[in-house]
Amino acid sequence: MAKKLSIISFSGDFDKLTAVFTLATGAAAVGYEVNLFFTFWGLNAIKRKRGRSFTGGTALTRVFGFLMGGLKVAPVSRLNFWGASPRIFRWLMRKNNVATLEELVEAAKTLKVNFYACEMAMHILGLAKDDFIPEVKAVLSVASFLRRSEDGQTLFI
Repeated sequence: MAKKLSIISFSGDFDKLTAVFTLATGAAAVGYEVNLFFTFWGLNAIKRKRGRSFTGGTALTRVFGFLMGGLKVAPVSRLNFWGASPRIFRWLMRKNNVATLEELVEAAKTLKVNFYACEMAMHILGLAKDDFIPEVKAVLSVASFLRRSEDGQTLFI
């Protein structure tokens, strides 16, 4: 049986995205097939623009796109301290020789982790495949992602 890990990334929070990419890169490094499915705020991790930008087709979806912000401004899920906590975490990670979130994302790309975007969430948020990094292999429905995840471990973060 092939080793396979699929992770559904629902959160756009710095600490939760760090967990997603730590698990993904660790599994890929030891030979697992890794599938990441980004939905709703998890799409934050794969936005092409890393800072705040107005993405989306309507005024409301453009506001959501701006608020999502991308990796550069991803908040910590608790005790964000007006945006200071992610900077503190990045500093602590570098100080302790631990890969930062951005380094983990780059490692996932290098390790050929499969990136997928949720079709339904993209439709709701007015996003297109071009709004995401080129490593996003496909835009998938939930059913398609579940077929790819079959016969493996699936986590929801």
